[in-house]
Amino acid sequence: MSQHPSLKKSSSIGANRSVMKRFERVKALQARGQWKEGQSPIGLPKTEPDA
Repeated sequence: MSQHPSLKKSSSIGANRSVMKRFERVKALQARGQWKEGQSPIGLPKTEPDA
């Protein structure tokens, strides 16, 4: 039985993820200097992925 096309992994078709996980958002904010040490990781601002 073949797999439905919608269930195939997105990396196989070359698509980029548009959603970042929380730890990825924290790393991006740290790199941009927008993260304060001791800040809560809950309720983070929306963050664009680096291209």
